[in-house]
Formats: sequence, C-alpha cells, structure tokens
Amino acid sequence: MLGVVGRREAVREGWLHRVAVTVCRDDRDRILVHRRSQQVGRFPGRYEVEVGGAAQVGESYEQAAARELAEELGIRALPRLLFTFINHSGLSPHWLGVHEAVVPDAVVPDPDEVAWHGWLTEPELDSALLEWPFTPDSHEAFRRYRAFRSARS
Repeated sequence: MLGVVGRREAVREGWLHRVAVTVCRDDRDRILVHRRSQQVGRFPGRYEVEVGGAAQVGESYEQAAARELAEELGIRALPRLLFTFINHSGLSPHWLGVHEAVVPDAVVPDPDEVAWHGWLTEPELDSALLEWPFTPDSHEAFRRYRAFRSARS
C-alpha cells in the first residue's frame, strides 16, 4: 500500500518511508561527525556520521539531502546519491538514500539539532564508532558507504 503519511505515523506503524542522509567530507578527506541535541525527538545526545532526515512527499532523495544540509549545517551543497537500501536498524524499517558531499569545514550547525560537531579522519572515526554512542543508522550506513567507496577505487 502506498500513501501519504507523516514520518511519526510511519515509524509508529512500522511502515517503510524514505530518509536521505549525507556523509560530509572536507577538502582534507576528514568526515564530519556530530552529536545530536538533547532536544531532538529521536536519539537525543547520540552521535551521527551522516546528516539527514525524512524525505517529504514529492521530494527526491537529492532534494531532501540538500534541504537537510541547509537546515542542520547552514550550508548549500549538492550531495551526490551513492546508493539506497532498506535499513532495518533504528526505530522502524526505512529506505535510506546515502549521499556524499564535500563541504566547507566551517559549518554553522543549528543548535536545536546539533550539540557538537567535529572533523575526524577515518581511523579516528573507526575508534569513535567503537567507543561513542552512535545512532543505529550510523553504523550500518557508514559500513555500506565505506564498502561502496572501496569497490569504486
């Protein structure tokens, strides 16, 4: 069944919905990591490797990813869709569109969304993923992102 419902209802009912996320890199190939604000409804205080959120009705994954980058980090960028998959981690199953973007290292996060951010090398991120409390999406999305990049190099 297809229909227009809000993300809250889709999560509550366990219905598939679309989420667009972006792995942000800077010109030194570091990856942006952030900690979610305590005010957000889902996974407050948890760390994330990607920036993103639900795609709206009629919005492409790329449009949703660009909108979320502007809302959460205050930047305009054209994220490139790399792949999609059905993600079963998190609150409910959802289609996850994983993007990549090279962004300036001087981002201005929305404090209502982002409590902290920093740029990590891949070895630093590997350590952080083992030690810090990340959102469920972060582990699966980054594992697949790294495999995608390895296959293309």
